[in-house]
Amino acid sequence: MRKYKCKYDIEFQDLKEIMDFVADKYGKNTGFIYKSADRKTKTEITYRKFREDLDALGAYLISRGLKGKKIVVIGPNSYQWLVAYYAVVINVGVVVPLDKGLPEDEIINSLRKCKADAIIYDESLKMDFEKIIQNDGITVETLIPMSVFTQEKMPELAALIKQYKPEFKVIDKHAVDIILFTSGTSADAKAAQLTQRNIASTIAAMRKVEPISEDDVEMILLPLHHAFGNQGVLMFISNGCTNVFCSGLKYVQKELKEYGVTAFFCVPLIIESMINKVLKTAEKEGKLAKLETGRKISKALMRVGIDVRRRIFKDVIDGLGGKLRFLISGAAGLDLKILEYATDFGILTVQGYGLTETAPTIASESYFYRKPGSVGHAMPGVEVKINNPDENGIGELFARGPNIMKGYLDDEEANREVFVDGWFNTGDLARIDEEDYIFLTGRKKNVIVLKNGKNIYPEEIEFLIDKIPYVVENVVMGEEEGDDYRLVAHVVYDPEAEAVKGKSEAEVQALIDEDIEKVNNDMPKYKRIKQVYLRTEPFEKTTTQKIKRRTVK
Repeated sequence: MRKYKCKYDIEFQDLKEIMDFVADKYGKNTGFIYKSADRKTKTEITYRKFREDLDALGAYLISRGLKGKKIVVIGPNSYQWLVAYYAVVINVGVVVPLDKGLPEDEIINSLRKCKADAIIYDESLKMDFEKIIQNDGITVETLIPMSVFTQEKMPELAALIKQYKPEFKVIDKHAVDIILFTSGTSADAKAAQLTQRNIASTIAAMRKVEPISEDDVEMILLPLHHAFGNQGVLMFISNGCTNVFCSGLKYVQKELKEYGVTAFFCVPLIIESMINKVLKTAEKEGKLAKLETGRKISKALMRVGIDVRRRIFKDVIDGLGGKLRFLISGAAGLDLKILEYATDFGILTVQGYGLTETAPTIASESYFYRKPGSVGHAMPGVEVKINNPDENGIGELFARGPNIMKGYLDDEEANREVFVDGWFNTGDLARIDEEDYIFLTGRKKNVIVLKNGKNIYPEEIEFLIDKIPYVVENVVMGEEEGDDYRLVAHVVYDPEAEAVKGKSEAEVQALIDEDIEKVNNDMPKYKRIKQVYLRTEPFEKTTTQKIKRRTVK
């Protein structure tokens, strides 16, 4: 059995237990810091105050007749958003976080699907919720703006605790208390039903695997309505860390330094942006050769057990705030070159993997167990297997454990597809090596099956195309040709990149065709790209920056 070297102190059963644990153990710690809209006023909230705010809002919601109800929470990341989410889930009823970026028709469809009773919303969305809830099939009767529970108004709500606390719900750790919509449009997004035990188990497992302490300062960057972003914050909460709300992407670098940020959960796009900026700055200042020499020296010293990376690359670390030490990447694969640079600079960077339906983490690398290209080992308590592996050991990844959802809401057909003999079918293709590291190879639904029976995993080819310097992103698809398919690549390029700057579209097309041919030369004939479609506009994406492949034309 693999030995984990971090915390073993508590096996959380539900979210109320986590909140009580944090308030008791870390009550005096600053739990959250956020700024006013004009960035002139800074507010700090202790964990004890946070716990009191959860009960205050819980009492208010019950006073409004919402005990046991399904309550939607929608808005940008904020302290009030967190208070609303956890006040509902530990004290009141079922919480349904929605993506603030959804268009109105998709919000309407989501409200219908989950049969929501109330909406807690941020007024900054500028949406007419009074009008929205008049649509047919919507059951919402109560609207609560987040301005009702600002810090100035919390004492008024806290006065309700004594009267309504006896009515706080009794936690059933196996009951459905969270409904999360999977990434996608209203046409195919499913409502995953999660229990408090599902999420609490992943937090307990993460505490065993990842080295986080109460001295860490996390920057909240990912959307809180998403399973990965929400778990990230809860992971840091459970360790008594300070969580700072980013004022916006343009302020990231400044606030990394201002707050002394040490760690955060993120998507690959954020890490790639940070590291590429470091490399471009070094190139611009004529220091790229010196940086590469430093990498060689530090690697040589690491081989004999001497770690001086953060001293050698002090300027790099200072440029990233001065204290950044740990990044956890998820939602998509991280470019291995970028991963290597971050590691060489002395920033522990690991990849994790999971789905909304698995609350969300199935596997993760850690300080102790890493292998380039993998997503690490299965989390403590989670079992995985490859179903019907092919000659290369690749097949659908199945998982089971306390983190697996109860099922999709009102969708028995989908439930029959994903639950197989007690296992959850992730729909992802993977292989597991002799050391139990999991390597993802693509989504089953993306696989292109040719007439001759050959399977093509587009992600494999996309990875190679992404290495072309002026390519920003790409999607490889099968395009019908007679009674078979030919491979085509839709490529977004950067017109300001050095290799293409000033070139006409025809010249760029000729260049990309030439570079794609180099990729083709390393491929068997059936995997070769036959056509390249160029564009400069980015692909449509989910809020976690996954490309919506079905919208690519």
